[in-house]
Amino acid sequence: MRKLIVLGFVGLLAQLIDGSLGMAYGVTSSTLLLAAGVAPAAASAAVHFSEIGTSLVSGAAHHRLGNVDWRTVSILAVPGFVGAFIGATALSNMNAEVAKPIVAGILLGLGIYVIYRFLRLGGRRPQFKARPSVGFLAPMGLVAGALDAVGGGGWGPVGTTSLLSSGRLEPRKVVGSIDTSEFVVAVGGSLGFILALGSQGINWGYAAALLAGGVVAAPIAAWLVKHLAARVLGVAAGGLIVLTNSKTILEAVGVPGVGIAVTAAVLFVTWISGIVWALKQERLARATVDEPVLEVASA
Repeated sequence: MRKLIVLGFVGLLAQLIDGSLGMAYGVTSSTLLLAAGVAPAAASAAVHFSEIGTSLVSGAAHHRLGNVDWRTVSILAVPGFVGAFIGATALSNMNAEVAKPIVAGILLGLGIYVIYRFLRLGGRRPQFKARPSVGFLAPMGLVAGALDAVGGGGWGPVGTTSLLSSGRLEPRKVVGSIDTSEFVVAVGGSLGFILALGSQGINWGYAAALLAGGVVAAPIAAWLVKHLAARVLGVAAGGLIVLTNSKTILEAVGVPGVGIAVTAAVLFVTWISGIVWALKQERLARATVDEPVLEVASA
């Protein structure tokens, strides 16, 4: 019972992060399940079944707050479903550890670019004009869906990172669209797991506990992303990408635990400093925009 309560809290925290920054639900939940000794396929299956409910509630909340670009969701959904189904059915015969550091390296580079893109604005506010094309979204959805099923998480890190780095959707709509389309991805992955493992190979208690915590957090996270400035949200998401993938790469190359901890601490402090700087720049940008209004009023 204690383990289920802890998993419920993890589901709440993971969904709060995922719904605000567009990633980390699957990675956070799967990491804990693996640490508890659950087999990779069973862990990913439990996470995906819980995500059916959390992503549905999260998507509804994001839609109500205007955080969803439905064109993006409609294009991502089918490739994401197919990729997740393939990834789930292939997981038992695939060595995910080989691909993990390579994918982490790609995501790390994209995360650094995301931070650079939003920090280099200075006092200017970000502009988002074009929308992502089908040729960009469809392959991304297929790859992200497959990685999500294989690694227990990947839809958010790949999808959110790629869309943010493209600069074609404002961050709140990136997060809302990725979270909403994740429902279809979770269904595809769950279908693959139920066919490959059977119902006996899935711990339904773990899935229910993660679901309960995630459902509570979903509306709160959607509200947060609605009110966070694009610059701040972009830097926050980029920092999370860099922090999580740096750890994966350091582990893969054999860096000892102390070295990983020190690196993580430095990156964390740098991340928080970047968010603080972004908040200051956002205040300056808003003050600049408001000045002409004040002058007209005084005239």
